[in-house]
Amino acid sequence: MKNIFDERASACALNRIFGYEPRYASELIGNLGSADAVFRLTENELSDILGPFSKYRGKINGSVRDEAARELSWLADNGCTFIASTEDCFPTLLRECEDAPAGLYVRSDSPPEEIFKPGECISVVGTRDISLYGKEWCPEIIGALSSVRNPPTIVSGLAFGVDICAHMAALAYGLPTIAVLPVGIDCVYPASHRVAAGKISSTPGCALITDYPPGTKAEPVNFLRRNRIIAGLSKATILVESKEKGGGTMTARLASGYGRDVFALPGRIDDIRSQGCNRLLAEKIAEPIVSVESLVQSLGIGAYNRRRKKDIREEIEKAYSGSSSPEEVKKLCSVAEAVKRSRGITPEEIGRQCGIPYEESVSMVSMLECDGFIDTDLYRRCSIHNKKS
Repeated sequence: MKNIFDERASACALNRIFGYEPRYASELIGNLGSADAVFRLTENELSDILGPFSKYRGKINGSVRDEAARELSWLADNGCTFIASTEDCFPTLLRECEDAPAGLYVRSDSPPEEIFKPGECISVVGTRDISLYGKEWCPEIIGALSSVRNPPTIVSGLAFGVDICAHMAALAYGLPTIAVLPVGIDCVYPASHRVAAGKISSTPGCALITDYPPGTKAEPVNFLRRNRIIAGLSKATILVESKEKGGGTMTARLASGYGRDVFALPGRIDDIRSQGCNRLLAEKIAEPIVSVESLVQSLGIGAYNRRRKKDIREEIEKAYSGSSSPEEVKKLCSVAEAVKRSRGITPEEIGRQCGIPYEESVSMVSMLECDGFIDTDLYRRCSIHNKKS
């Protein structure tokens, strides 16, 4: 146990020292065989390896490692841990990346061996400004991934939009999910996702992870660096929606640079949220998602088992037949079917299509939204709520 602790403390110290230039830590550990061996070097040996004028030479010392050891104890007291890149439980695909961190901070009720067990990780990323189109297809894609015999772990960044949609869909479908944070393991960003973060960290096989030390706050550069871990963990990255220079697009490009598969959901050419996807498709960096069946087949994770979707009319009749009149149930069914036919339809347009007064249309939209049948955005545009069947 002492050797493991020493290796973790050494890796934790190197992660702090070389945090923004992890390649140096990887090269040192690779050449010497362990993180602990780096701290066993003499001053002359460090000078020979790093050069006499290296800015890092004076930072590799016993006091830095002692501070890291104290940090490990603090982590243990606060429900977290740190794993070194040299440990068997460190994710294999991430270790292969030339800019992999010296270690990872982990918050989870499950041990690292269970979180990073052999199996497939799939990253699902995209814009914070998710559209109704993205809200519908993100859960649809994850639902398809959950249908295989050995379903993958869903990796994303806990951000607004596509990220949180992916995490919540994974939990709904019983898939493990990993959230990669752009801050220290003692923080959650965005803060409004604390409840979701707590649910992830307390669900078996799921975790919050980061390579940033405790106390690290949200800085613009940290989001871009965080994306390399999202891409590096996974055998494939799925881009749902993204601007041409959005974080999701950059994550997909990183994944391609690591030699991983990239898939993108095609979108309208005049939609800014699909420009990143369409650009990657045009550059042949990503493969188009033309159906969930073909996506699962291309990923090579098993056969897709189509689930029978419940008919929206059938669900509404079952939900309201005991509490509403037959006429009201019929109108509710008509409203829901209008939304299903025309994603983004407004209550005013629904009223015209269904032949009901505007006030009644608004009331029925609110009722269906409260009961989880449809979603609306700030402009009251409606879409069918994509829930687990």
